[in-house]
Amino acid sequence: MTWDLIHKAVRRTAAPNLADYGKECRTFSWETAQRAFLSGLPGGRGLNIAYEAVDRHLDGPRRDHVALRCVSKDDQVVDVTYRDLHVATNRFANALRGLGVGKGERVFTLLGRTPELYVTVLGTLKNVGVLSPLFSAFGPEPIRERLRLGDGRVLVTTPELYARKIASVRESLPGLKHVLVTGGGPAPEGTLLLNELMAGASEDFEIPPTDPEDMALLHFTSGTTGKPKGAVHVHQAVLAHHVTAVYALDLRPSDVFWCTADPGWVTGMSYGVIAPLSLGLTVVVDAGEFDARRWYRVLRDQRVTVWYTAPTALRMLMRSGDALPREYDLSRLRFIASVGEPLNPEVTVWGLRALGLPVHDNWWQTETGAIMISNYALMDIKPGSMGRPLPGIQR
Repeated sequence: MTWDLIHKAVRRTAAPNLADYGKECRTFSWETAQRAFLSGLPGGRGLNIAYEAVDRHLDGPRRDHVALRCVSKDDQVVDVTYRDLHVATNRFANALRGLGVGKGERVFTLLGRTPELYVTVLGTLKNVGVLSPLFSAFGPEPIRERLRLGDGRVLVTTPELYARKIASVRESLPGLKHVLVTGGGPAPEGTLLLNELMAGASEDFEIPPTDPEDMALLHFTSGTTGKPKGAVHVHQAVLAHHVTAVYALDLRPSDVFWCTADPGWVTGMSYGVIAPLSLGLTVVVDAGEFDARRWYRVLRDQRVTVWYTAPTALRMLMRSGDALPREYDLSRLRFIASVGEPLNPEVTVWGLRALGLPVHDNWWQTETGAIMISNYALMDIKPGSMGRPLPGIQR
């Protein structure tokens, strides 16, 4: 079947960040982008992802801006400002130091979409540790294998997940020295309460000198074609996260952004945590499971402007019908993007028909850590096409 181009004479509410693709490809330089987009640690002490995502916003108007808008399963909303996140991540970094966890040591997360995830990720990176996320739906053996391969020193999880997935394999992981559990306690045997460690830690922390090539993130592939393989990303990767969010996702500091990807996978880390916070915008964190009405309600109630999700989720929404989204005011939404698997043309066209906006496909993978090919806000869309390479990415 031949699909017509989707022309962008639709609900454009802002000029796209990438205004001239050809010119940007000809003139783009990563060095220039770093000077334009990133701050670097004070005093020329290097480049640290957590500083770019949190601390650099403390001296400007983003200090009291909402960083995380956390929606609980029962629809209660808690806002976390950049200052709140600064203090909490400092406390976590100090808690790690108090446990003797230092530079380069691996901290794993087995958590859902909760504030504790963000605090763990960014606090670990402040301490120049290595963060490795785990998918909470994994069983005990896939979790054990990744903890062993990644030489996990610390694991942060919930008491429930610890009991179901860690306790039975704990003895086979002699390198796992500390398990920190969320919640108010009591802590399962052999674990420590994260809240108690945080409460006893100082809220003042100076990020150590961080070489841009210092290891920051350890992502594991799914293991569908063999044993899971670890992909290493360094602190310098924050530049690709930031630039691609600006160009491919058309993000800007005024946005309310919702990335539905699970934090156990690379999308949920690169574009659910690092990229949007480096821009100083508001990130929606929804703890609920997929439900069509719930998702439309989150989009409406949280006034989401940019939405990044998966083709499977969009296909499920498509099956719920065209009439359902019309029950919700989605007029704030200006850009929809999708990643994770091939996006069939029908979904792209459905987005335009049912939501008033086409879906922008893009492509990348665990190994790249950031978007490589994308459809852009300024361009018409050919349904079924992944788009064109990002400026700075050679064909």
